[in-house]
Amino acid sequence: MTQPIKNVVLVHGAFADGSGWRKVADILKNDGYRVSVAQPPETSYAEDQKYTKAAIDAMGGPVVLVGHSYGGSIITEAGNHPNVKALVYIAAFALDEGESCASIEQAVPQASKAFKADSNGLWWIDQAHFAADFAADIPRDEAEFMAISQVPISTDSFTHQVKNPAWKHKPSWYMVATDDRSINPDQERMMAKRAKAKTVEVKASHVAYMSHPKETAQLIEEAAAHALVSQ
Repeated sequence: MTQPIKNVVLVHGAFADGSGWRKVADILKNDGYRVSVAQPPETSYAEDQKYTKAAIDAMGGPVVLVGHSYGGSIITEAGNHPNVKALVYIAAFALDEGESCASIEQAVPQASKAFKADSNGLWWIDQAHFAADFAADIPRDEAEFMAISQVPISTDSFTHQVKNPAWKHKPSWYMVATDDRSINPDQERMMAKRAKAKTVEVKASHVAYMSHPKETAQLIEEAAAHALVSQ
């Protein structure tokens, strides 16, 4: 007998934290799902893996693993956890072996020119450009607060090369954000097609999960329903 999956782990990306998942998490919980919002610190790829795998372990059963942006890089490796049964990428890096977020951005550059490195080996988005380049379709005050509370990403996290992509042997879903200025939408389409992901497109900024929470939750629930597990 097979059952749909009822556990969902949500993973944030660079410059954001887990609070952006609030609307999606509320919809999923209302629909009967058990939700965990992982909080990888973005201090190194290894640390981000550790925190995400801990969230998967804590679920104690089959999981749909969801990543936004750099969170896609995280779930591409963390998705090899035996409890992960499906991967959902939201405007995210579905990296292949030997690729990094940096290599994808260099191959087909994003529209934004506001990414800046500091002397501590951390990357930030210039606050003056954050709303327009990262979160153009959510309320301005929310975007401006995200700008001042942004989580910088380490150079190690951004340049780490993936070694064993989970999407090569697990079913995947992908949401392309057509107005994305942080990852080129053509690269999103390329990564989705390569992963043979069931793909939807939304007219959204990079934070598609915040501006389109219903569509995001719907895609996650579709993954949960189709990645059945034996009981």
